[in-house]
Amino acid sequence: MYLPFEEMPDTARVWVYQANRKFTLEEIQLVESRLTAFCNQWNTHGNLMPTSFDIKYDQFIILSVDESKLGASGCSIDSSVKTLRELDQVLKVNLLDQGKISFVYQDDITISSLGEIKSHIQSGALTSNSKVFNPIIQKKEDLQNKWLIPASESWLNRYFNN
Repeated sequence: MYLPFEEMPDTARVWVYQANRKFTLEEIQLVESRLTAFCNQWNTHGNLMPTSFDIKYDQFIILSVDESKLGASGCSIDSSVKTLRELDQVLKVNLLDQGKISFVYQDDITISSLGEIKSHIQSGALTSNSKVFNPIIQKKEDLQNKWLIPASESWLNRYFNN
C-alpha cells in the first residue's frame, strides 16, 4: 500500500540504492511509475504493508516500509530487490552494486569505486571533511543526520592521517 514518503513515520525502515549517474527526467518518471505500482502491491505473507519511496539528488532511490505493525519478510525484501534489479537493467545505472562510495565534491555527487578512493584522497577531491553518503542507514529519521556525514565520521576515516 503506497503512501507519500512524507507520510511515512520517522521509524520506517529504509533501503538506499545509489545509481552510478543521475537519472534523466524521463527515467525519474519511469522509476516513479514502477515503484508506485510495486509499493501498491508490496506485501509480506499476503498482507499489504505501508510502503513508499523517494528519489534524492536525482540519483538515489530510497525504499521505505513502516514495520510498526508488520515486519518485512525475507520474501518481501527479495521482491523489492527484484524490482530494483529490473530498473537497473532497463536504466543501466548499476543500482545494486554495493561497492560504490558517494561523496560531494565541488557541489556535485561523485560516485567512486573503493579502488579509486586513495586517488581521490591524494588529489584532494576527498578529504576528512568531505560529505559522504552512508548507504547503510536503516530508518527514515537517519536521512536527516546519519546519511550525509563527514568522511571522518565514516568508515573512510581510516584512510586519513589522524
